[in-house]
Amino acid sequence: MAAEHPTATVTGDQTRIHNIGYRSYDGPRLGRAYARRSLYSQSLRGAYGLGRSAKSKVLPMLLFVVMCLPAAIMVAVAVATKANDLPVDYTRYAIVLQAVISLYVASQAPQSVSRDLRFKTVPLYFSRPIETSDYVRAKYASLASALFVLTAAPLLVLYVGALLAKLDFADQTKGFAQGLVSVALLSLLFAGLGLVVASVTPRRGFGIAAVIAVLTITYGAVSTLQAIADVQSSSGAVAWIGLFSPITLIDGVSSAFLGATSAFPGGAGPSSGVGALYVLVTLGLIAGAYGLLMRRYKKVGL
Repeated sequence: MAAEHPTATVTGDQTRIHNIGYRSYDGPRLGRAYARRSLYSQSLRGAYGLGRSAKSKVLPMLLFVVMCLPAAIMVAVAVATKANDLPVDYTRYAIVLQAVISLYVASQAPQSVSRDLRFKTVPLYFSRPIETSDYVRAKYASLASALFVLTAAPLLVLYVGALLAKLDFADQTKGFAQGLVSVALLSLLFAGLGLVVASVTPRRGFGIAAVIAVLTITYGAVSTLQAIADVQSSSGAVAWIGLFSPITLIDGVSSAFLGATSAFPGGAGPSSGVGALYVLVTLGLIAGAYGLLMRRYKKVGL
């Protein structure tokens, strides 16, 4: 606390002494946990443009509508036609709309971290009672939560619609729960990969392009190789090739353990043994992304 320095001013025949010194802070000190929660909530709101300009809300809200609209149409058709089942399984919905999810990650991951890097505000965060781990956890959790909202909302629409269509409650509840597990895993994986790629460059445009490349080019390459292997009757290689793309990893885990129908060529997903490897690789990538972010921001904070 700095010392207090009284100063004097003279007005006419009157002299007044003003004490403009610093005062000690007597209010509550909320600490790291509060700072971490504040950074998380602010980053989560920013992922949908809340608290920002109207222009910033357009793309995330539009992508949210695009994710939910097909589900609403499917529900309307199921109710109107009194169908016996939904057109798409809960665990397949995110796989079908993976391009929309990739675009959302590409637009919001750089928004979450690139501006802090570009304007060199990260050291300012660390000058407060917040550490590298707090920053990384808040940013990772906020983007993963935003992705979970994006991917779980249409599943909720499907579930409510299925109940309105009077489909079997037990089957729909089980499928809905399996779908939530699938999109939770997808949200953690895509958020981690997106943040790692975006944190490499302070330029938002470069970050967007790099995230799109990582998520879409790998999927295109893996899908092509799987199709070639299937044509050449190498069905055993199809599952192994799927280990090299984020979206096919989620597809493999869902088909092996969550009752999903695989999108692999021929519809043959990995066996339980290979599926266990899919789980390990997915969890390894999530942990690796967190570790790389910790390493990256320890350097930035210096």
